[in-house]
Amino acid sequence: MIQIAIAGSSDSEPLPKAVAKTKEFIKELAKYKDNVVLLTGGRGGIMEVASREFTKFGGIVVGILPERQEGNEFNTIRIKTGMDFVERSAVMVNSADVLVVLGGGIGTMVEALMAYDCSKPIIVVTDTGYPSDRLELLAEDGYFDHKKLVKVRFTKDAKEAARLALELAR
Repeated sequence: MIQIAIAGSSDSEPLPKAVAKTKEFIKELAKYKDNVVLLTGGRGGIMEVASREFTKFGGIVVGILPERQEGNEFNTIRIKTGMDFVERSAVMVNSADVLVVLGGGIGTMVEALMAYDCSKPIIVVTDTGYPSDRLELLAEDGYFDHKKLVKVRFTKDAKEAARLALELAR
């Protein structure tokens, strides 16, 4: 099984552009639901949108939750880590074959940088309206720093992001 993690805002009312792109991403990814497990932070916002959509198509969602939170109702499996938010993110990133950023703030961007530091493939969906869109400015040559640990892919096209995730996870 391929384990694709998503990073996204936990806003209770996520930005409409990010929601639309998340739904497009999941619809494309769901075509491969028999070979993919979706890993999320398990909470609300973009994570909940992705979880709801993937389970709607019959996919398995593993919510890797901070502390002992219940998370959203669409988590097929709940991992209550007992850890704080950053520690929980480390579990998710280290468990992933690839990370896809679907739009968010500091927590989302920390997960992208963490994945880079772990040399995990990263795809950033841009034009979501969230600060994570600006990660592309940090990676002007395709890398977040001089170490060039892993090339970061950027796309406005959520369907392309799903296809790239599948390709890079193998």
